[in-house]
Amino acid sequence: MRNITKRELEHRQKYPQEKLIRLGIGDTTEPIPDIITSSMAEYALALSTVKGYSGYGAEQGKTELRVAIAEKLYRNMGVKGNEVFVSDGAQCDISRLQMLFGSDVTVAVQDPSFPAYIDSSVIFGRGGNFEEKTGQYGNISYMKCCPENNFFPNLSPYYTPKTDVIFFCSPNNPTGNAATRQQLKQLVEFAKTNGSIIIYDSSYAAFISDDSPRSIYEIPGAKEVAIEVSSFSKCAGFTGVRLGWTIVPEELKYSNGFPVIKDFDRIMCTCFNGAASVSQAGGLACLSQEGNDGCG
Repeated sequence: MRNITKRELEHRQKYPQEKLIRLGIGDTTEPIPDIITSSMAEYALALSTVKGYSGYGAEQGKTELRVAIAEKLYRNMGVKGNEVFVSDGAQCDISRLQMLFGSDVTVAVQDPSFPAYIDSSVIFGRGGNFEEKTGQYGNISYMKCCPENNFFPNLSPYYTPKTDVIFFCSPNNPTGNAATRQQLKQLVEFAKTNGSIIIYDSSYAAFISDDSPRSIYEIPGAKEVAIEVSSFSKCAGFTGVRLGWTIVPEELKYSNGFPVIKDFDRIMCTCFNGAASVSQAGGLACLSQEGNDGCG
């Protein structure tokens, strides 16, 4: 990140009149709607009363928020409240999800893609040697997404080898391209054929304005092969408030038949004390009719 900032400054100094499009961190610029901040303020003030005080909550998140996410954001997709794990953001969940897999698993990522997919894989020992010439890690498969292939990887064995885990973001960070229904059907079928688990990042789904899927679970059979991470950061301006969620379907199992959800539940209970209760109050407000209207 420091290197990118340095190069940006050098470019601006050399070409001061040029317009620079940053494909870096996706921070928000608009204020959070009042209905949401008022709900958080009310909850925070109640903590100073005997009646309103609460301490630790469930590590998986407040039940009412988990159910609201399932019912309002995944309506008719078969997602249940117990499959929703509320967190402090999608990026944190990406790292926690890495704990589900051994260091010897193989990983594929879109190219370009959000750096956390690669960096967290490297931290967990899955990167292999770094190749200075290409700027890539030897043990990670980079799935080229460019105008020539409509920003969707060629999933033939020649271009995309079988891997255990596939990180896929739609709309993509940083290109903004949203995968079509047919493309996601190909991805799900590819995962089924190869025994892969898709980690699908839908953090930018609120920006989809056409009929492109907002969730991988709009695709039949996806619950058998995919985990979905998402966030309130972009849809509600929660980049500083910190609130996200991960869906781990009961149907998703390791190759030995053991349910992945049981391991992720244990990880959340061991490595996380739950998202801030004030943030969760804001999340519930986001999912109300007034909150949804305020977020546009």
